Amino acid sequence: MTDAITEFSGDARFLSNFYEAPTVYEGVLYRTSEHAFQAAKTTDAQERKAVRDCKTAGESKKMGRKITLRPGWDGMRVQVMRDVLRSKFTSVQNEHLKERLLETGDAELIEGNTWGDREWGQVNGQGKNLLGKLLMELREELRRGHLSDP
Repeated sequence: MTDAITEFSGDARFLSNFYEAPTVYEGVLYRTSEHAFQAAKTTDAQERKAVRDCKTAGESKKMGRKITLRPGWDGMRVQVMRDVLRSKFTSVQNEHLKERLLETGDAELIEGNTWGDREWGQVNGQGKNLLGKLLMELREELRRGHLSDP
């Protein structure tokens, strides 16, 4: 495998939160990990349902910008993303995704993007790349068999 996967498209699209893969968060099934993450931003049941019912990950992201943020969201969002990713890559129906993640070997995972996200990804090599780091952390946990339940 290459030294780095620098964007989550093509063969690496499965790493994207926009990839269609059933993801359970707090007992509710979502179409994508993006849907689950956006729904987790609020504790309002109607808003969560509205996010869950979005037809695409892009729609769920757009709706996630408008919902009522739960108290303490900023301090919990990275852990929520970690939990959502664990669900996506460890569920029985997504076993193939777990294998594909492990097959990335030791490649650095970078969510390179053109939409300006320097928090979860990188733009022109600049940014925190939190999504990539969480995926590499999960890959290592899976490799070592040290995965704890979310």
